Amino acid sequence: MGEAGDRADASRRVGLEDGDGGDVRVSAALYRLLIESVRDYAIFALDATGHVLTWNPGAERFKGYKAEEIIGKHFSVFYPQARIDEGLPAHELKEAAAVGRFEDEGWRIRKNGTRFWANVVITALRSPSGELVGYGKVTRDLTERREMQLRAIEDTRRIAEAEAANRAKAEFLAAMSHELRTPLNAIGGYVDLISLGIRGPVTEQQIDDLKRIRRSQQHLLGIINDLLNFSRIEAGRLTYEFAQVPLGDILESVAAMVEPMAFGKTITMNWPKNVRSDVYTDRAKAEQILLNLLTNAIKFTGDGGQIDVTCKVGREHTSIQVKDTGVGIPQDKLENIFEPFVQIGRTHTSLHEGTGLGLAISRDLAHALAGDLSVESEPGSGSTFTLVLPRERSGFENAIATAAPASS
Repeated sequence: MGEAGDRADASRRVGLEDGDGGDVRVSAALYRLLIESVRDYAIFALDATGHVLTWNPGAERFKGYKAEEIIGKHFSVFYPQARIDEGLPAHELKEAAAVGRFEDEGWRIRKNGTRFWANVVITALRSPSGELVGYGKVTRDLTERREMQLRAIEDTRRIAEAEAANRAKAEFLAAMSHELRTPLNAIGGYVDLISLGIRGPVTEQQIDDLKRIRRSQQHLLGIINDLLNFSRIEAGRLTYEFAQVPLGDILESVAAMVEPMAFGKTITMNWPKNVRSDVYTDRAKAEQILLNLLTNAIKFTGDGGQIDVTCKVGREHTSIQVKDTGVGIPQDKLENIFEPFVQIGRTHTSLHEGTGLGLAISRDLAHALAGDLSVESEPGSGSTFTLVLPRERSGFENAIATAAPASS
């Protein structure tokens, strides 16, 4: 058909005849169709004094005016009165005339008086001779985007405040823990002096009283140590000393601390024999985790019960399981027990000693050691806690690399 035929066909489609000036009329018609089809932007023209000349469907949707209601009115009707008093509409036209274009974001007013947040671009329109004949104005409704940005800012502010509050709490706990440990250690020291008879002869009844004082002092010191460890973990101030450590040495050290407690409740403890596996860990932290698990197992296992400690050596990790015949944990509480200050089974008539921090600290420490701590349990059938630790440094580094967030 050729280019002339294509233009003639376009003319027929827009309802115009081809002829002299046909290209101009087709272009104008297509431009008009384009402007009238856009509904996501308010696109309209102003005369040189700022009065509305044209009005598209997007402008009607955003601002609420029909064309016959707004054409001929000054565009300042779209501005809050405070901005009109400041002379903003006139300033925008002046700037656009001076540099060719003006862009701004701010509140605009709909016909019904409601506000919306708008991005506004005003472009000066000039004749071929350079005479200013009017302005083109494009407005976008950015209210939803602004609300999302404000929510994001508010969320960031709340997170920052929460983090600041957590830091303050951690610092307070650390300070108070240090302040309380000093007199408690002094109490323990004086109990030892009196028990040794340095202050004079001590009767059997007084020795029993001193033992009770000592137990209470150790109990309080344990609580304070938990608070101190928790505050250090929360503040990111806990330090670690990693090394290749024989697992048998860790188990032997912990066994010496817990077996007297188990013996006092006639609880049978079974330990793995000839453990030859190493783990790459901080020995003191690993012992602390196992000590927490075993003291908990003893606490919640009745007289005459049984606790089994077993080890499973894998390719990169070693698992240490602590299985008891105690009261067990309901399924819906299995994750709750790792939350700070939570103690399952605590009631007004049956209080379990402690802060409820032991398991929370233990899981945090396990994660810091590039391992994990999990539990399986059924009420009345006991619980099995599993501590997983890397066998070698390579396993530790792989676990750390896997846990690290991907770089953008």
